[in-house]
Amino acid sequence: MKNNFSYFALCEKQKMILITGGTGLVGTHVLYNLCNAGKPVRVLLHTNSNVKNIEKVFSYYTTDTIKLMENIEWCEADLLDVYSIMEAMEGVSEVYHCAAMVSFEAKDEEEMFKINVEGTANMVNAAKEKNIKKFLHVSSIATIGRTKNGEPCTEELFWKSSPENSNYSISKYAAEREVWRAAEEGLNVVIVNPSLIIGGGNWQKSSANMFSKGYKGMKFYTDGATGFVDVRDVSALMIKLMESDIVNERYILNSENITYKYFFDAMHDAFNKPKPSIKAGKMLSGFAWREEAIRHLLTGAAPLITKETARSANRRSFFSNEKIKKTFPDYTFIPVEQSVNDTCKLFLIPQKGRGYNNK
Repeated sequence: MKNNFSYFALCEKQKMILITGGTGLVGTHVLYNLCNAGKPVRVLLHTNSNVKNIEKVFSYYTTDTIKLMENIEWCEADLLDVYSIMEAMEGVSEVYHCAAMVSFEAKDEEEMFKINVEGTANMVNAAKEKNIKKFLHVSSIATIGRTKNGEPCTEELFWKSSPENSNYSISKYAAEREVWRAAEEGLNVVIVNPSLIIGGGNWQKSSANMFSKGYKGMKFYTDGATGFVDVRDVSALMIKLMESDIVNERYILNSENITYKYFFDAMHDAFNKPKPSIKAGKMLSGFAWREEAIRHLLTGAAPLITKETARSANRRSFFSNEKIKKTFPDYTFIPVEQSVNDTCKLFLIPQKGRGYNNK
């Protein structure tokens, strides 16, 4: 795909917006909302980007998919190549940095740290050099500190080093530090920390993959609990934060704190499948990830469960959304049950109609 830099000069007087990770779950929804609002948007693509995923997500919300996509500028660049990023930021005033690698497999650790940490450092350094007006970074609740008494975690809690931290959470925490470092050097930033995101996208990747597994039917559930949020809420609040005067703040984006069993039951009900009935405690989960590790060694197939995901699935963590609610008191989160039902409908008819209506 060719760079459209010949068009850049025409957009310098407008508020050109750059999005990284524009083919991912969050990025595609931010992209749709901005395009639907008539904003000039440029999407940073790498060689493995799947633009078809953008078209699919757009079709969930509109029948004018192709028309909307015609207004997108495509720009080839690499997060690990600061010069290509600098070129992509020509004429840009706002950046949504949604790109990240999510993996809980040991083999991906080095690549994930390069993309998540070095890639973010390159992005904020380029943003400073190009005098970007505002930089919004998508982080994760994985970087939020945990309480010991079961009370909801807040943005003020310090992240602590622990053997229980996943490589993913460590990489995202290190990425946040790069963003805060850039803020101290004068870049206007906002960080969002979404909880577990529900929504339709690439059904084989990220949290959307849970619906692929749920449709096939799941026998096991765990006793863990965490926060969940609809991708439509994440996208809408990111844009509200970007368009506000708020800078150098971070926000947990979370709709509800529920158990994994509640989530799995709601998903299986929506798919008209039997609910998971076997509780997988720490011991059974331990057997499961070890069995998957052996299967991976013998066949090379990606493990369905890893040590990190098994540990996380049995942990109970709750997250406060009071800060974002105080910032936007008129905003109402989509209930988790509705999010699950809407997403299951999209999974069942991925190529037809609009799916659910955009908020």
